[in-house]
Amino acid sequence: MFITFEGIDGSGKSTQARMLAETLRDQGHDVVLTREPGGSPGAEEIRALVLQGDPDRWSAETEILLFTAARRDHLERTILPALAAGKIVICDRFADSTRMYQGLSRGDLRGLVDQLHTLMIGREPDLTLLIDMDPAVGLSRAKSRNTVEERFEDFGQALQDQMRRGFLALAKEFSTRFQLVDGAHSPEDVAKDVLQRVQQQLQGQRQ
Repeated sequence: MFITFEGIDGSGKSTQARMLAETLRDQGHDVVLTREPGGSPGAEEIRALVLQGDPDRWSAETEILLFTAARRDHLERTILPALAAGKIVICDRFADSTRMYQGLSRGDLRGLVDQLHTLMIGREPDLTLLIDMDPAVGLSRAKSRNTVEERFEDFGQALQDQMRRGFLALAKEFSTRFQLVDGAHSPEDVAKDVLQRVQQQLQGQRQ
């Protein structure tokens, strides 16, 4: 089973992905926890290129190519081998983030993103958990981390507002795999909600 977490910056995706992986491992599942951009040695090198530096370092078109290259390497070296071995793969962000951040944030490039996805990736998650969060709260959380990977946070709240609207629209577009999770509660309560949804999906796959 291939599970992804999506949402705006600071929504708690990474925390929830980690908590879910730990719980499923405790239940006896073989789990691979990974992230995007990254998740393989080559993709991690590209991660540094796209998440660090000046906000205007790359055009949106160049970013789409970089993210697609990173995702292809990640898919080949980490995701597909794990799925073939019967493992559960939990990924912090996947193609939906590219559909949003590069496809919508600086022009209408969604068609280009989808074309490259069809050509080079061709795989959607089995379940996508969208952690919904107030953009102002999320941005405040994200900026408080004080890391070097703040290139997208530096675009400001207007981008986060746009991304939240976009993610909610995407959840309707891909309603068969998206589950909307309220991220305003405590991490523990959000984790319980997430686990319940994942367990339902796992039971459905067994039937």
